[in-house]
Amino acid sequence: MSATTTATTPGSAAIGCACGRTRLEAVGAPILVSECLCDSCKAAAKRLAALPGARDIRTAHGATACAEYRKDRVRFVSGTEHLAEFRLSPDAGTRRVVATCCNTPVFLELKGAHWLSMYLHLWPQQTRPKAQMRTMVGDLADASYLPDDIANLNSQSLSFYAKLFGAWIAMGLRNPKIEVKEKLDA
Repeated sequence: MSATTTATTPGSAAIGCACGRTRLEAVGAPILVSECLCDSCKAAAKRLAALPGARDIRTAHGATACAEYRKDRVRFVSGTEHLAEFRLSPDAGTRRVVATCCNTPVFLELKGAHWLSMYLHLWPQQTRPKAQMRTMVGDLADASYLPDDIANLNSQSLSFYAKLFGAWIAMGLRNPKIEVKEKLDA
């Protein structure tokens, strides 16, 4: 991804951090939209919410809601100098990237992934993509409190992986790298 100051592309969403210094553009529709209830996402969200000025990004059900986008469809418009990566442990393959200007979590990236899980709180409420499924419900001790408004899956489904694989093929099996130089301790 590269920083740019061009206008928003038709069919894209202008999104950004809470203070507006870090701005992004997500082009087209996401691969899928999900709410994750895995132990890792819950622990990371809790730790990031404790940063000065940060807000809790978890849903009312304790999930982290994300829109999965191909990396080649996300562009930074401004604020890349504010990005820092957070890992639950030094050897964790998953990193969460935060805009340190206001401690807003921006995206989650799995090691080797060709997509980014863009946190839904980046979108204004009226244009926020709607979650299609909750995943990793199996990590909960008791999932009976979850509503049945969307599918509640014990793990990721075959269709989840099929959509991600289809997006990778559409990208020419590429995996663009995203440079984030700063580290964040939370």
